[in-house]
Amino acid sequence: MQVAKQCLILFLLLLLSSWPVAAAVASKPKAADLVEDGQAIDLTTKRYQELFAELRSKHNFSRQELDAIFGGLTIKQRVLELMDSQWEAKPYFDYYPRFITPAVVKEGKEKLREHKPLLDRVEEKFGVDRHVVVAIWAIESRFGKHTGGFDMLQTLNTMFDAYPRRSSFYRSQLIHFLLLCRENNVDPTSVAGSYGGAFGQTQFIPSSFREYAVDFDKDGRRDVWNSVDDILASIANYLKRAGWVRQAPLYAEIGATLKAADLQKAYEQGRKGRVSRARIEAVQGVTLPPSPADKELSIVGLELDEEGAMRFVAGYPNFHAITAWNHSNRYAMAVIELSELLAGLK
Repeated sequence: MQVAKQCLILFLLLLLSSWPVAAAVASKPKAADLVEDGQAIDLTTKRYQELFAELRSKHNFSRQELDAIFGGLTIKQRVLELMDSQWEAKPYFDYYPRFITPAVVKEGKEKLREHKPLLDRVEEKFGVDRHVVVAIWAIESRFGKHTGGFDMLQTLNTMFDAYPRRSSFYRSQLIHFLLLCRENNVDPTSVAGSYGGAFGQTQFIPSSFREYAVDFDKDGRRDVWNSVDDILASIANYLKRAGWVRQAPLYAEIGATLKAADLQKAYEQGRKGRVSRARIEAVQGVTLPPSPADKELSIVGLELDEEGAMRFVAGYPNFHAITAWNHSNRYAMAVIELSELLAGLK
């Protein structure tokens, strides 16, 4: 009895000693919990003083310009709440209907007809399939109808100031944003975008805009907000720079199951997993079209229903170009399937 009582006391002591740690972990505050909506951003902190010094010395912003841009900035708590939220990937059967609907297909075909001369020129210059370009336009902003309602300047500063995990990334994006606004004669206080810092009909982040946006209408500015010429050409330029190969395959069907461990491993590695075309053919018992420069292919699994049925495809370099735009294999497949519908292939 005495031994049992001692064991019970020891157990209770261990439980009590570990409780504060467990409670602290469980109640670890999120970024949105640490600030109030509308809270003024403290521009006297070391991180802001270092940012201003870099903007002045490296990028030639005057003190007066910086005062005008940054004066009165406040935290947007909703941005932090959305960034704090755990995003869980939807299965493909639940994912693609968000983007591929009869209304989107109908409007996309209308856009193809409306902008045929422009798309002829874009396709000729960049070599990217027009249906893929228009599909990305549809998915990113519904042809410009949904470009985001968050103040870009406030969003980028909120993330830089109050989201430590990605503060360094958003510091860089904030600098790119100020530079692109200056380069394109855009008022930085006038730009709206997503809570993640993407903007325009292309939904570029600032660094992507500066790297890939093009002035296709030759008016002296790269306008992904209002110029359809610049919007479609910028999408095509991004894909070309990401390795798009003119008139090369995007994907190929390889069956309902994977028949070897190395293919399963490549599938689990997502967009980074690669297998040779010859290996896929040998294992899966399929014949695949040649891959440009005989580059390796990715293994993409698409959930068909709640019962677990799967569809596996091999992703080619043009598939990989789309995943450079958005790292999700589901996103790339939705773009491709929408493009096939626009082209009348499905």
